[in-house]
Amino acid sequence: MDKPQPDAFDLNPANSQTRVRHKLAVILLITLLVAYIDRVNVSVLVADRTFLVDMGIADDPVGKGMLMSVFLICFGIGSVVLSPLGDWLGPRKTMIISILLWTVALIWGGLAAAFASMLVSRVLLGFGESMHFPMLSKFVKNWFPLHERGKANAIWLLGVNVGPLLGVPLVAWAITSFGWRANFYLLAALGVIPVILLWKYTADHPHQYKGIGKAELDYIEAALREEKEKEARFDKGGVKENLMMIVRDYRVWLLVLAYSGTSSIWWGTVTWLPAYLKEARGFSWAAMGLWSTLPYVFAIIVKLAAGYAVDKWRYPAQFYAAGLFGSAVFIYFGAFAESSMAATWLISLGIGTLAMGTPCAWLLLQQILPGKVIGTGSGLMSGVSSGISAAAPVMVGVFIALTGSYVGGLMFMVGWGVLGGIMCLVLAAKQKR
Repeated sequence: MDKPQPDAFDLNPANSQTRVRHKLAVILLITLLVAYIDRVNVSVLVADRTFLVDMGIADDPVGKGMLMSVFLICFGIGSVVLSPLGDWLGPRKTMIISILLWTVALIWGGLAAAFASMLVSRVLLGFGESMHFPMLSKFVKNWFPLHERGKANAIWLLGVNVGPLLGVPLVAWAITSFGWRANFYLLAALGVIPVILLWKYTADHPHQYKGIGKAELDYIEAALREEKEKEARFDKGGVKENLMMIVRDYRVWLLVLAYSGTSSIWWGTVTWLPAYLKEARGFSWAAMGLWSTLPYVFAIIVKLAAGYAVDKWRYPAQFYAAGLFGSAVFIYFGAFAESSMAATWLISLGIGTLAMGTPCAWLLLQQILPGKVIGTGSGLMSGVSSGISAAAPVMVGVFIALTGSYVGGLMFMVGWGVLGGIMCLVLAAKQKR
């Protein structure tokens, strides 16, 4: 009879294993959290009159939008072009290089004397942060058995939601207390934290980490043995052959389209929700600031629950489809709700439900691709989806202009939810064959 496997996050001291992989998941969370604090920086800065005047874009909405669009475009390009570094250097060194690059970007932003110089800062930040998602995914692939990856992915992906929750008040406090330039230097200093954690307490593979116990190492390696055998077969090809094998895999492209739907809904709502609550629903500034955080709270709860559920029951493609379809349904009814509070809760639930799919998306990719090329494959998924979703904030604005109300923009995001959900159902059907 096979010995029962230990629970993935069981910290009972009676078990003789170390729990290094669980500490790794927390370090990955902290790293992404710091990255997302940096990302919300611009969202707060565009509300600071001094910054806008200094940059010469006080009355230039296109210029304000460029600060986000330039970042997203470079993030998408960098995800595809730079993520193979992780397959060459390993995720640990690549992530440290990434953080050092974004630190330079933030210092440059603090020194910027003109709008063009600030755009250079955003370009550097986009390329610097572009390596994160692929490397975080590669860490999970290298360290966690398949039946633990739902929870592991859910843990580090919490940074997407916790970062803005902490970042908005932190950035607002820094700007009002010390000015917008000092805010950039504060965020640059925060980057020291993940660099130290990654350098001292992580390794590319479990067997390279001196602090791991034999029981945990044996447990991980035994669980990953089958995947390692597949990876060995995959390694027979060169770089070009490996890349072509990824590109030709229809499952990767189904997943890319689904993740593009997730990213488009996310960036569309993050960009327009505050304005929607203020202009379409008549919220005060204080109320708008408070209720704008509700989607992040829902997303944290849903993401953790989805991570545990997909490890218990599997079916990641079906869970992902449920998240996208659920998001579309909630946003649809929220758009037509007569009550402002009902609309706020429904749309927030829609954004929160969207989080059900993110751990599943990365788990599916980790199932489809061997570890040798997971960095490249993750970069492809992250990069293409980021490039597509970079247009989402603009397209929402276009649909608002064409229809004369926010309903048109919300329906654009509903459409992405339906399309992404269909891609997940096709992927689920293909996996059964």
